[in-house]
Amino acid sequence: MNYMFESGFLGTRAPFFMDFVTIIVALLPLLVAGAIGLAMAKKYKFHAFAQIFIFVFSVIVLVYFESGVRIGGGFNAFMDGSSVSHNYALFVLIFHIIIAVLTLIIWFTTLIRVKKFLALGLHKMLGRISFIGIVLTSVTGIWVYFILFIY
Repeated sequence: MNYMFESGFLGTRAPFFMDFVTIIVALLPLLVAGAIGLAMAKKYKFHAFAQIFIFVFSVIVLVYFESGVRIGGGFNAFMDGSSVSHNYALFVLIFHIIIAVLTLIIWFTTLIRVKKFLALGLHKMLGRISFIGIVLTSVTGIWVYFILFIY
């Protein structure tokens, strides 16, 4: 587990695990857009497989990230060295967490209730909401990274 806290590869003061997770979070909207493209091409089985795979992978990355944060001392430990005010950083972090949790709930619900939502004509709308949430989660996650390790 020590490798997680070695210097990252993005040239900031962030540890390896933060750089790794930030890259995954930055790519997540592109991966999901690709899965949505499969549905638009009427390749529904591939779309379903891709969505489930991306969701499960995202949850695994989230567990990896949360483990690193907890072992690394939490938010306050990562705030050391940042020139941004603690209150502002905490506000952005809470904003990010709210968006991420709501998105995770909507995305998961859309995946497990797919047949019902398709029958009700809600699947596409919930998919769009999930995608917007994923984009916002990505943007706010990168914002938190900048606050903690660049500014």
